Formats: sequence, C-alpha cells, structure tokens
Amino acid sequence: MKDVTIVGAGLVGSLWAVYLSKAGYKVNIYERRPDIRKAEISAGKSINLALSDRGWKALKGAGVDHLIREIAIPMPGRIMHDLEGKLTYQAYGKEGQAIYSVSRGGVNARMMDIAEEVGNAKIHYNMKCLNADLEAGICHFEDTSTGERLEVKSDLIFACDGAFSAIRYNAMQKLDRFNYSQRYIEDGYREILLPANPDGSYKIEKNALHIWPRGRFMLIALPNEDGSFTCTLFMPFEGENSFEQLKTRDQVDAFFKKTFPDFYEIMPNVGDAWEDHPLSSLAITRCYPWHHGKCALMGDAAHATVPFYGQGMNAGFEDCTVMNNLMLKHNHDWEKIFAEYSPLRKPDGDGLQDLSLHNYHVMRDYVADPKFLLQKKIEARFSDKYPEKWLPLYSMTTFSEFRYSEAWKEGQRQQAIMDEVMDAPDIESKWDSEAVEQQMLSLLETH
Repeated sequence: MKDVTIVGAGLVGSLWAVYLSKAGYKVNIYERRPDIRKAEISAGKSINLALSDRGWKALKGAGVDHLIREIAIPMPGRIMHDLEGKLTYQAYGKEGQAIYSVSRGGVNARMMDIAEEVGNAKIHYNMKCLNADLEAGICHFEDTSTGERLEVKSDLIFACDGAFSAIRYNAMQKLDRFNYSQRYIEDGYREILLPANPDGSYKIEKNALHIWPRGRFMLIALPNEDGSFTCTLFMPFEGENSFEQLKTRDQVDAFFKKTFPDFYEIMPNVGDAWEDHPLSSLAITRCYPWHHGKCALMGDAAHATVPFYGQGMNAGFEDCTVMNNLMLKHNHDWEKIFAEYSPLRKPDGDGLQDLSLHNYHVMRDYVADPKFLLQKKIEARFSDKYPEKWLPLYSMTTFSEFRYSEAWKEGQRQQAIMDEVMDAPDIESKWDSEAVEQQMLSLLETH
C-alpha cells in the first residue's frame, strides 16, 4: 500500500483523501491550523461558497454528495436591490437549476469528517510545512504546539494548502523554470453577518443570492442554515467610495443609509458590526508546471482566483475528478499521471481566472443595466429555441462540464455576436422578433 501525504486539510485536500483511500492508498493529512471543528465557527467567518455542477460531480464521484446536500441551500437565481429598494429577479439557469450556498466553515468541518470517516485519513494538526524534497517525497514539518520538527517520507505528496501554499513557496518556487505570478486586484472585501429574525426566520428571501450593485462596488448576501446571511462588501481600498473613507461607525452608518437603504433598514446597527470581520484582499495566483517529482499542486495552490464566479471550490473539486480520471487511465503510473495533469488542467485554471475577473465587472457594473438585462433576455430566448447552438456563458461555466478554457473562448465569441445584435436600432422594441433571431443565426456562421 502506497503512503500519501496531503498538505492542507481544506476542502480539496479532504475530498482528494477520499478518492485516494478508495483507490487503496494510505493517507495522512498535515494541517497548519488547529482542528477548526473544536473552535467556534461563526457562519460569517469567510465568504460563503456556491456549489454548482462541477463540485457536485466530484462529490458524487467520491460517493459523499449526500453528506454535503444536508448543509446546502439552493439559490435558483439572484435578486438585485436598487437604490430605491426595488427588487429584480434573474434566474441563473433553466427551471430546476440552482447554485447552492454553503458556509465555508461548515463545509470545511463536514469535509474533514468525511476525510476521516469515509477516507480513513489521519489528520495531523498544527503542522507547519517548512520545506520539501519533491524528488525524494520528503516533507519537513514543525509542530507549532510543541516546537518539535519532523520529517515525513511518502510515495506521493499533494499540495492542497491554498493560495499561499507552503509547498509551492518553499519548494516549487525555488526550482529552475518554474513560472509564478501573483496579482492583487485593487478591491478588497469586508464581511457583515446579517442575523436572523428573533424567531429564527430569514430577513430577506432565503433561496437567492442578493446583490446590491453600485457601479464601482457592490454588496452581496448568501443565506446560512441558521436564518442569517453572510454579507460581503466588495470595494476599492482607496479613492472615492472606498474602504479608506469608512473609518468610523458614523461614516459606515451614513454610507449604508445612503447607498444600501433597504439593507440599512433591516440592519441599522451595521456600524457596530463593521469591525467584527477584518478587511481582506483578493489575489489571483498563476504558476506552471503544477507538478514536480513526486508532488502535484491541486486547488488554490495551483490556480487561486477571485470569488466572482463562485467557482473556486468547484474548480478545486474538479481537480479531484480530473486527477482521478488520469489515475484510472494510467493505472496508477504517477509519472504519466502528473505529466498529463499539468498541461491538461493549466488552461482551465487560467480560463477560470479570466472568467472570474470578467464576472466581477458583470456583477458590479452590469446586472443593474437595462441593456445588459435585455441582452440576457435575448440570449435566453435564443438558447431555449436553439439549445444546441447557444448555451449562455454563465450556464456553460456553472451548469455544464465544458472546460473553463473552452467556456471562456466561446463566451468571447458570443459577446462579439451580441455586441452586433445590441447595436441594432430599436432593439428594445424588436428584441423578440424573427429578424433578430435570423441575425443571430447568420452571425453564428461568420464568427
């Protein structure tokens, strides 16, 4: 039986442990933090996650999807809140399609239970990775609770230790011809927990993702199981309408009262809750190759992205699907598996990052724009009539198994077509006409 070391007991590390265990490997997971299940995790600890088709497929492949469904809340659409408090509903996909809200702390704790109970993995806590010899399969850890250092040798190492991966930083980034880049976007985020009503009910519609789009910044809210919502304000660090202008309780209250009046109505103490969660930054990290020697990077360690497509966790889970397929294809010949994994999966890591940045602008700037909403109506109508010719970009990314790289490419082609369609005079009055339909069919031939 081969010994495997997984660095990081997060979502991807925990799920991958189940796949490996079922394939006959002995798995040990080394986690830098203490056991989060013994700490008090508030629902709003970190941005809620949105599970969609790719994530469910990976969970199902490991036979554990039913254990996550118990803690997931379906959101078939998003609700936009304008300055007057007027609500607009937009379905995400077709009837019966939804993304699912899960609290990061809650799903991580459940995945760790799954790793231990279904994956028979042993999780070692307070283990800080200091270095690794990737050729020899040796990891060096320090037990931060005792100061003791240990050397762990195994047949394979999987670095599932997040955007600021210790394995990547201490071992891979020292290698010749290893490419690495990190890009922070100019916006940060701060979370606010909107509590449930005194009777435990939800203050706003439970089965939806709520967005308050305001051009250069936005507030979003995702439901938790206990009736609360995890709300996140995304905005620039500096300049007009930025975090640097919201220093005092009064400034926060005045800003919310003016900018998100209907939210302020249900949470007039927002200024008091402002400091409950830290102001955090957002980065995209790219690197290549994703393997060396006996080690491979998975999840955020390979392709950390910004959260605006709700695909970070889904992409990490899809890494497990891809790696498992390669394991079966190459009959556990890890040299061949790793050699195919990097070039196969890297374009999709890049594609997802491009999609995530694109969707930030969509959510922030366009979802409240009448022209954008009309474009979505035209696309939805055309897609219903010609499903084999047109699948909207959001559906390609969220409700299909299209590769991220292909979805991004196809999305750009579709946008070029829609730019021409939307330029037509009087498009508002003839959007659902035969003429527009014919124009789209002929543009599909030429683009």
